Amino acid sequence: MEHHSKINSKKWLVVCGILLFTSFTSIASSWAAGLNETEKYWLTYMREEEKLARDVYLFLYAQWGTRIFDNIAASEQKHMNAIKTLLDRYGVPDPAAGKGLGEFSDPGLQNLYNVLTEQGSASLVEALKVGVTIEETDIEDLAEAIASTRPKAIRTVYSNLLRGSLNHLKAFVSRLAVLGVLEQP
Repeated sequence: MEHHSKINSKKWLVVCGILLFTSFTSIASSWAAGLNETEKYWLTYMREEEKLARDVYLFLYAQWGTRIFDNIAASEQKHMNAIKTLLDRYGVPDPAAGKGLGEFSDPGLQNLYNVLTEQGSASLVEALKVGVTIEETDIEDLAEAIASTRPKAIRTVYSNLLRGSLNHLKAFVSRLAVLGVLEQP
């Protein structure tokens, strides 16, 4: 009798596991189906925009060896990871998959990377101004993405990224002020 009870318990656990897996699969599918084209656009665009920031900062750190670029690049990697989690959760393809440093699916972001790395190569001051440009652009885009997005989970991530970008902007502006360059964001 005890042996029969153990077998039934194991069967019950297997059935529960299958039901749980099926529930998660169907929830993930309904999440993706629930996103409109604008929300999918912003998820993919923000993934690459965060990659652009990280890649430019890594380039500028290699160019100038200034710690601010390395620190903020690490933060941008966390931003990329947060967006990747959302892409996976909602079943949206990752535009950054298989792309190396400085490589982008979006031609506009590819061009922007090329322009910003060229500008940032001119001097440390220009490199810091590139940081200001990236963060101001990111702030504007995040504000638009938040306004265009319904799911609370995505809005929460965007809001957290926005706070991070505001902090990054403040750091770049402060560094420029220390160097005697007045920069108004």
